[in-house]
Amino acid sequence: MTTTAKFLAITIDCAEPKKLAEFYAAVFGYEVQYAEDTYAGIGDGTMSIYFQQNLDRKPAAWPGADKQFHLDVRVPDVDVAVQDYLELGATKPGFQPGEGGWVVLADPEGHLFCVCPTRD
Repeated sequence: MTTTAKFLAITIDCAEPKKLAEFYAAVFGYEVQYAEDTYAGIGDGTMSIYFQQNLDRKPAAWPGADKQFHLDVRVPDVDVAVQDYLELGATKPGFQPGEGGWVVLADPEGHLFCVCPTRD
C-alpha cells in the first residue's frame, strides 16, 4: 500500500515573493500569512500558496512546450474576473486556445492561469 499524503501547499518560484503573494491574495481572497523579500505565503486556513524567490526564473513562452504547470480558477463571471485581474497586474496573452469559455491570463511574473466559468 502507498502512503497517502495530504496536500499542504504549492510553492511558486518568482522574483518578488511579497508582490506575487499580494496579487494572489487578492485573486483568491486569502490572507498574506507571511511575507519577506525571499519568501511569502498566503492561505485561507485550508489551502496555502507559497512564493519563493528565484531570480534566475524566466517565464515560459506561451504557447510553448516549456510551460510546466498552470492554475485553473473558477469564477461566477469570467469577463468581470478577467477585468479585475488585469487591473491587479495580470496580462492577457494574445493566444487563447479553444472555445471552452475560459480565458488564459499571466500573473505579474508570467505564470499562466486559466479563468474558468463555474459549472451549471
